Amino acid sequence: MNFGNFGFGEILIILVIILLLFGAKRIPEIAGSLGKGINEFKRNITDAQKSITDPAPRNDRVGGATPVDEASEEERPEPKRLIG
Repeated sequence: MNFGNFGFGEILIILVIILLLFGAKRIPEIAGSLGKGINEFKRNITDAQKSITDPAPRNDRVGGATPVDEASEEERPEPKRLIG
């Protein structure tokens, strides 16, 4: 088992230092959080690739009218009154 230029002895020393720093109870929690983070990252990368490669959905409504988004109406600031 060779990770780059690290030999078995160097990896063993690093693992012992990690064990001393975090403790035996905390290491599984850290590993679980790291695994969840990696899975979330992979999922986001896959979603981004799909959104780039898949064509945009078409709007086939009759009449060409687009529905008004209520959330966007609430976010718009009130226009300033010039005369008043």
